[in-house]
Amino acid sequence: MKRTAMLKILNPALAVLLGIQVTTGLFGALASGELHEACGIALAACAVLHLILNWGWVKMNLLPRGKAPGA
Repeated sequence: MKRTAMLKILNPALAVLLGIQVTTGLFGALASGELHEACGIALAACAVLHLILNWGWVKMNLLPRGKAPGA
């Protein structure tokens, strides 16, 4: 599967998992702690995959490129 196609699936999945995490975190008494834990693990795995797929962008835009300090 191509990178772009994977991201088209992964990005909405991340949004849904994040929404579940926030909801089960805020209203934990109404939801299962097991759901919160399982979705947290899935969220972490998806976040790592997202970072891997976007590593080129991260490297280009967020990591220093050997500039002199204060330059």
